Amino acid sequence: MKRLAKIAAACAIVLSAGTITAAADDCSGHSHDTGTALGAGGGALIGGLASHSVAGAVVGGVAGGFAGNAIARNDDCNRHERGRERDSYYIDRYGHRHYR
Repeated sequence: MKRLAKIAAACAIVLSAGTITAAADDCSGHSHDTGTALGAGGGALIGGLASHSVAGAVVGGVAGGFAGNAIARNDDCNRHERGRERDSYYIDRYGHRHYR
């Protein structure tokens, strides 16, 4: 039980530190705090349970925070770029493509 409390405390520390580095990106302007927090929490949990130590939880939380931020950023940028492609032209009733 004492070990679980240490892992939970390490998760809380990593979550609070990991979300500070999440910033808005250039392609959409959205922040990726949720992806960073979920990645840090999952990484800390997996790292703590796999290594049975607080150090493993901290390392897993930091790595998970970076991975979660990168995944959320990539997904958001891809979605934003797809939206631009759809809005860049329209097709009239004769089937001709007109660019805006």
